[in-house]
Amino acid sequence: MDLTGKEMVMNRKEMALQKVEKIKAGYSAFAESHEVTAMIRKELEKQDIDVYEDKTDLGSWFIPTNKKE
Repeated sequence: MDLTGKEMVMNRKEMALQKVEKIKAGYSAFAESHEVTAMIRKELEKQDIDVYEDKTDLGSWFIPTNKKE
């Protein structure tokens, strides 16, 4: 537990979904683990959200694209 008495445990699926919401709001998101990165990709594809993915040695950045329709 942290100093507030709340546990700081977050499951990977929840973390991935929060990052997708951030991307939908127009912000970039970073994921270190391959598992979370795969979940983000899957959810972005499912919701038909277009992003640029910058893969680095430390993880992946998901950068929203300005898709004009």
